[in-house]
Amino acid sequence: MKVHTTNYENTFIEVAEDSPATSGEIPKQKGNAKTIANIEFEMISSNPYKYSSDDVLFQVFADRNDLTKSEYNEAREKFFSKGQACLRASPLTKRYGWGIHNNENGKIALFGMETEEYQKLSKDKNLKIVKAMRSSRK
Repeated sequence: MKVHTTNYENTFIEVAEDSPATSGEIPKQKGNAKTIANIEFEMISSNPYKYSSDDVLFQVFADRNDLTKSEYNEAREKFFSKGQACLRASPLTKRYGWGIHNNENGKIALFGMETEEYQKLSKDKNLKIVKAMRSSRK
């Protein structure tokens, strides 16, 4: 079975051109259920460079489908047997003003678009710079 990945290495995902955010915003929870943005934000912001993109996207899937830990291995294999949207399509990069740095090991951290670190990373010649996906067509 082919395994797909959403991981990047030495890459910086910039905030989408059409994002309404002017700085990194903490996503608001809607009702009792955590949104995709909530889960991604909590995982990445409290554990910089601990998780890969694949780890975060699978955890969102697992949480939203109420998987138990014992189901993870098989479910993860199945989840990545199909191509998945990468974090360029994440609400964090499209709507909430967060850039995502992927280090040389494919581990990720968030940087608000208003920060000095974001500005440095977005101009770093050693990184591949990609924009998050737009929410609307041009």
